[in-house]
Amino acid sequence: MRIDVTFPSAGLQLAGHLYTPETAVPGPAIVVGHPGSGVKEQAAGRYAEQLAARGFVTLAFDAAYQGESEGLPRGLEDPAHRVEDLKAAVSFLTTRDEVDPGRIGVLGICAAGGYGIAATGTDHRIKALATVSGVDIARQFRFGADGNQDPAAVQHLLDAAADARTAEARGAENQTFPLFPATEEEARRGGRHVFEGWQYYRTPRGMHPRSAEVMPWTSVDRIVTFDAYRAADLIAPRPVLMIVGRAAVTAWMAVAAFQAVTGPKELHWIEGATHVDLYDREEYVVAAVAKLADFYSSL
Repeated sequence: MRIDVTFPSAGLQLAGHLYTPETAVPGPAIVVGHPGSGVKEQAAGRYAEQLAARGFVTLAFDAAYQGESEGLPRGLEDPAHRVEDLKAAVSFLTTRDEVDPGRIGVLGICAAGGYGIAATGTDHRIKALATVSGVDIARQFRFGADGNQDPAAVQHLLDAAADARTAEARGAENQTFPLFPATEEEARRGGRHVFEGWQYYRTPRGMHPRSAEVMPWTSVDRIVTFDAYRAADLIAPRPVLMIVGRAAVTAWMAVAAFQAVTGPKELHWIEGATHVDLYDREEYVVAAVAKLADFYSSL
């Protein structure tokens, strides 16, 4: 069963979908965080629904400034608030009769994987952490999805972010940049990873009307100073599972996160899968969910 819920996070109301299994309560629960630019109806909801079918209470929600949640400017990606959102979701679950407050885990997909590491490191209520295609959004902006970006690129981004702040201070409307190429041809020229992101978010494959198409420039300086893995060594002795597609160009970030974790941990490869494949390709999602269900059975 799916219930529409709202809960507060640092002064903003977040919108979520609470999935409950047909089992006795109270029971274990999992907070599911969505990728950057995503919404709860996409990958996060898919995983939340399938894990609920395996007996877990699950909560997929829209981050602050995104989807149906509150916050201006729309589409802002604020890592500090994204981490707070995960902790707020845990707080919400502790109030629910369906949930055993001592048995709550987090699942972070893509950027939420990095945010999940930061949240888990500093919130002892989170008893287990898993990531799927997990990345550190700061590393992606600074070094590129594949880690080979020209170092000058982030300096150009920071120049543009500074200019945007000045323009807004002088009365300009919110300054934004597009998150995806405008056409399929442009997306294909960007390589497989760019094309798959475009295909998921900008075609019927995964498109949702509330998924962000642009990002405010004021997100950029917030993002590049963030380090998702700074608190990774504080997670132990709680367990960590990282699920990564063998063909994902972003896998290097998951490997770096895995190396930073000091306690019980597992890096699980899904053969043949790319980063975005793990969002929605049925054969890969089924394999990931089976692994996740086994991992969270220890809650």
